[in-house]
Amino acid sequence: MLARMTSEPEQQIGVGTQDAFQRLWTPHRMAYIQGENKPTGPGADDGCPFCTIPEKSDEDGLVIARGEHVYAVLNLYPYNGGHLMIVPFRHVADYTELDGPETAELAEFTKRAMTALRTASGAHGFNIGMNQGTVAGAGIAAHLHQHVVPRWGGDTNFMPVVGHTKVLPQLLADTRAMLARAWPA
Repeated sequence: MLARMTSEPEQQIGVGTQDAFQRLWTPHRMAYIQGENKPTGPGADDGCPFCTIPEKSDEDGLVIARGEHVYAVLNLYPYNGGHLMIVPFRHVADYTELDGPETAELAEFTKRAMTALRTASGAHGFNIGMNQGTVAGAGIAAHLHQHVVPRWGGDTNFMPVVGHTKVLPQLLADTRAMLARAWPA
């Protein structure tokens, strides 16, 4: 049975000091916080998710498109709806380790990702980049990946600033299907 929607805050015993704030629970984020599916070491055989994703179907792996050297995949913990990554198939940690064809295809897939995101969701701009190394913020430093984060005018609101929470309006599987349809050939 669905809970009745009300404007009255729900009282919950044991959640700390009572205040005027309502809570938006995001328990799915706990997997990221606790490091679920993080590699146990730097090698490709150390549980690297970017090495196992290509073995899955596109739907199960949230893969948008595959090339010869790289693939595009949705981020499981997105900053914005449509946040995807371009990942080389080869397990390398540093951008300087890519060879010429890998570098060229990574650049081409970045262009295609931007085109698909503009077509599918009307993105106004993008944040594009790589975090090289754990100290630079890479969640999985052992396998290079480039983030492509779509942005829209006015896409910032009080939730990230005040609540440190992102509100994503679409399921990842639906986002993957939408971007796969919009992916340019």
